[in-house]
Amino acid sequence: MKIGLTGGIASGKSLASTYLKEKGVPVIDADVISRQVVEPGEPALGQIIHAFGREILTDEGTLDRKALGSIIFADEDKRKILNNIVHPAVRTEMKRQSDEFVRAGQPLIVLDIPLLIEGELFYLVDEVWVVYIDRQTQLMRLMKRDESTEEDAMQRIASQLPLEEKRKKADVVIDNRGSKEETYDQLDQALKKVAFT
Repeated sequence: MKIGLTGGIASGKSLASTYLKEKGVPVIDADVISRQVVEPGEPALGQIIHAFGREILTDEGTLDRKALGSIIFADEDKRKILNNIVHPAVRTEMKRQSDEFVRAGQPLIVLDIPLLIEGELFYLVDEVWVVYIDRQTQLMRLMKRDESTEEDAMQRIASQLPLEEKRKKADVVIDNRGSKEETYDQLDQALKKVAFT
């Protein structure tokens, strides 16, 4: 069974993902893969340079994520251009890893995909688990985590599909407004339902 784990910025998806790994569930992380596919020598990095220019590179020739971020967070069209380069490369690699786990006889695989719902990647998974928090909690956690201004944090949250919307598409909602222990308990319950204990 393939679980699609998703959430929003500062919602606690990484907390859930880490816990599932500790429980012995293989987790394929789209964020990790998205960093790998833009490393020097990878075709996606060449496409990004072609689209955005060399100013999005560090002196060492690696992707300057902050420079690129400041371009795409404020511009929907540029974000789409970037997504059209990175997402297909990430999906191909996620599918390759997933198929490998299936061949190895793994009964449960988690695909940790931040943009699962926006990208309509439901075909990759059997069930969608959304890590949810309310918008105010999300704003406070993001400002604290990144030491960012309220304006910056609001802009980053606004660049994503609201968690209220994501929640509607979930088979399982993990409410992360409480303590870590409460979140872990919900994850344990969800694992029991898919017969992985």
